Amino acid sequence: MSNPRVFFSDLKSGKCSSAVEARLLRFWEAKNVKRGGELMWVDLLLIDVNSTMMQATIYANRLSRFRSKLAAGTMFTISGFDVTRCAQNFRLTDSPLMIRFNDSTAFDELTKPVSPLPEEGFRFRDHSELIGLANTNAHLPDIVGEITAVKINVSGTPGEKSRLMATIKLDKDSTVTLSLFESQAETFHKRLEDMHGDPKVVVATSINPKMIGGGLFLNATSGTHVYFDKETKAGEYYFYKLVARDNGVSSAAPLLKGYAKVETLTISELTSFVASAQPQDIDFVCTGKVVRLDVDKGWCYVACAKCSKKLQRTVSALECLRCNNPNAVGVLRYRLELAIADSTAEGTFVCFDGVMTKLHNLRASEAGQMLAAEGENPVGATVYQ
Repeated sequence: MSNPRVFFSDLKSGKCSSAVEARLLRFWEAKNVKRGGELMWVDLLLIDVNSTMMQATIYANRLSRFRSKLAAGTMFTISGFDVTRCAQNFRLTDSPLMIRFNDSTAFDELTKPVSPLPEEGFRFRDHSELIGLANTNAHLPDIVGEITAVKINVSGTPGEKSRLMATIKLDKDSTVTLSLFESQAETFHKRLEDMHGDPKVVVATSINPKMIGGGLFLNATSGTHVYFDKETKAGEYYFYKLVARDNGVSSAAPLLKGYAKVETLTISELTSFVASAQPQDIDFVCTGKVVRLDVDKGWCYVACAKCSKKLQRTVSALECLRCNNPNAVGVLRYRLELAIADSTAEGTFVCFDGVMTKLHNLRASEAGQMLAAEGENPVGATVYQ
């Protein structure tokens, strides 16, 4: 007797003996970087007939049973699995639940589903929605947009990561920077080199939005997949929309400029460069020791919760000039000056919210709450003005 068929929306926490028909959209490995890249599990993103997406996980000890079947786009009947609640952070779908394969799970390839299954599924977010998700680590959304520039840095310093930065124009001409690291950066670059012409459209999945210095940056995750132009239906639609807008006019310059070597500088060399060179964006590696925290100007500031720009105090409220909001909601952001020295000189480096949070895994708001509990006011004389 066959198992009764259900939809993802029917699932409840616990063991499930029913069968679900779904298409495997994409999958990727989750590794433990603290243990030399040891494989922990494989994540799958599935979609059912109702276009409901759900995450599934196969732990490493069970992977040998299923690995040969994993192919993006393949349809499956899945039964005999566990249903659990998703973690609150880094959500891949809108569902609060996820599937875990167990020793009884059946994962059978399907050629003729009862009803046609969607061929693709994305959770696209626009610029304002991405800003709302920034720095929350709550959801990993998808984006589609026009790719306008690419820069890749390859460091010759051991332990330094290769990084690729792609400038992407979303709807309403808002621009964001997509960052990929190490193997993802190198794969992205090689795909561009192998193409006969520059792509116009990029679809990127499962990205983590961050607000840094008032700018929106999208960091790739282990689940990020990148598709160009007509590789997806969503990308194809966006591609023809751009072609119609541009009337077929090609770009004036090639998208990819090639590899950019990351320079290694001493603090003395960096100081001389800053003093003599024209203002510009550069990438460099500078190794030194933090010798002092200069807190004369404070360690944080009150920022707009929407755009991260510093708020201006009025008589009775906080105003964001960038958002033109006279009653903005304020949050604490780091802005701290570090004195860093090497064998050649000492220099002052200004670190903002994203860097400081990453350094000690504590948000500025959390640090402020700790000070408030001790009777100190973080938003007082010590705050950056």
